Amino acid sequence: MPSEKDAATKHARILIVDDDSFSLSFLEAHLQRQGFDVLSAGSGKEALSLLQKQTADLVISDLVMPEMDGVQLMLAAKELHPTLPFIVFTAEGSVESAVTAIKLGALDYIQKPFDPKTFNVVLERTLEFGRLSSENKNLREHFRERFSFQNIVTQSPAMREALELAARVAASPRTTISLTGESGTGKEVLARAIHFASGCLPGNFVAVNCAAIPESLLESELFGHVRGAFTGADREREGKFSLARGGTVLLDEIGDMPLSLQVKLLRVLEERSFEKVGANTSQPADFRVIVATYRNLADLVQKGTFREDLFHRINVVPIAIPPLRKRSEDIPLLVAFFIDLFRQHQGKSLPGISKNAMDRLISYSWPGNVRELRNVLEYAAIMVSDELIRPDHLRLPGAKPASPGALASNRVDYTISLPPEELSLDAITRTVLDMTLEKCGGNKSEAAKMLKVNRKMFYR
Repeated sequence: MPSEKDAATKHARILIVDDDSFSLSFLEAHLQRQGFDVLSAGSGKEALSLLQKQTADLVISDLVMPEMDGVQLMLAAKELHPTLPFIVFTAEGSVESAVTAIKLGALDYIQKPFDPKTFNVVLERTLEFGRLSSENKNLREHFRERFSFQNIVTQSPAMREALELAARVAASPRTTISLTGESGTGKEVLARAIHFASGCLPGNFVAVNCAAIPESLLESELFGHVRGAFTGADREREGKFSLARGGTVLLDEIGDMPLSLQVKLLRVLEERSFEKVGANTSQPADFRVIVATYRNLADLVQKGTFREDLFHRINVVPIAIPPLRKRSEDIPLLVAFFIDLFRQHQGKSLPGISKNAMDRLISYSWPGNVRELRNVLEYAAIMVSDELIRPDHLRLPGAKPASPGALASNRVDYTISLPPEELSLDAITRTVLDMTLEKCGGNKSEAAKMLKVNRKMFYR
């Protein structure tokens, strides 16, 4: 049975371009026999006109053509479709022209007259590369949208100030940024938003937790190593700095980085280059560095556990993220955001959250910050079906369901507001039942006692 990849490849649309009509017809027939959707053009200008009207998965073009040659066609086509893969045909003795085309963006070349088996291998390889490039582009756009600044909801003046500063520095992709804040405040989320807002950074986002990796392994993890660099290094390994080429490295918990590595990191930032462990040659450090920590680095400098020169080098643009307890006005926004997220993930209606439950969330101190809030709401979303999230659904330390004895004084206030078209005895009864259940923290037995009815009647 053909794989999904094979099916996608066989249904590809290929544009072939050649001013030699015999060669064009031969190639068109060869591709059609293999099940490809084929477009053909007898000149570069005709091919460009076709690409302005419709898309193609691959272009196979002769290099030498009048008016517009293969290289000129490729450069013009890539302005329309930047990821469009190209294969060029070249005659014997013109390999240098093909190499030039590859340097300018072609993926491969084939010499005329071509061998069908060799041609098919190059064709399949190029189509697969094009498919992966397209998927990578779509995935990158997905992450760019997911981690955009617009998805960081806030009404807090301090948080807005942090976001404005982050958005401004994102436009300077070589500037080092220092993010400070308690665990769970969203330092990595903000770092990703900065990365994806830096439009000129096509590379990866690579996060490294300096506190989670043993000191003996951290250097190799960051810099990589060559074979034989140390005992057990039986093969060469790329480090995080190499993987982040053209992108961003987040060094989380930078305050826990050993002093011996702090010296080497300082050199990377100063000289914009690094060496693999055991290597004699340098590689360019063409990536942005973002550091993050929950610790006060200035205090660590005073204690002698963090280098002062490195502190000043990474503290170019410091951004402080306030803890959730200092921006309680953001809690309703975050609750709405997470409930909508879990509504999509879990396929539930999730009507929302009750006022008592929201009050409890707002009054809680949130030592785990936004991460803890998300976890609490995810658990609650799993526990409910088609009902509001109530206080008894919230897993908060020390939280206990409310009871009638905890209600204020010996009078119970019920304020019922219904639109005229919904006003009925049934609606009022159901509203009273719901409000009583909420006042009792979801305890059905207590709610039934409070209304002086038995449990069965309460259910009915």
